Amino acid sequence: MSTPQRGPVEAAVRDDVEQLGDLVGVEPSLSQMAYRLAREIDAGGGEDGKQLPQLNRELRQTLAQLLEGRASDDDDDEFGDLGTPG
Repeated sequence: MSTPQRGPVEAAVRDDVEQLGDLVGVEPSLSQMAYRLAREIDAGGGEDGKQLPQLNRELRQTLAQLLEGRASDDDDDEFGDLGTPG
């Protein structure tokens, strides 16, 4: 069985998510949602493209939520292990 051809939006989203590394917590679910939304965008957005604006908004929000947890993790670790006795 071959893998279905991915459209440009789904391929880009998958590349972006892959760069995040290991997914934790709800990140795997969010990434699957993002893949599905991207796939729908690549397919034309349904109803002759009428759903494209909504799909784009949902994809942006899903990706923002996926990255939101990463940004707070980075902020918490601004100085690395400097405060840890070693």
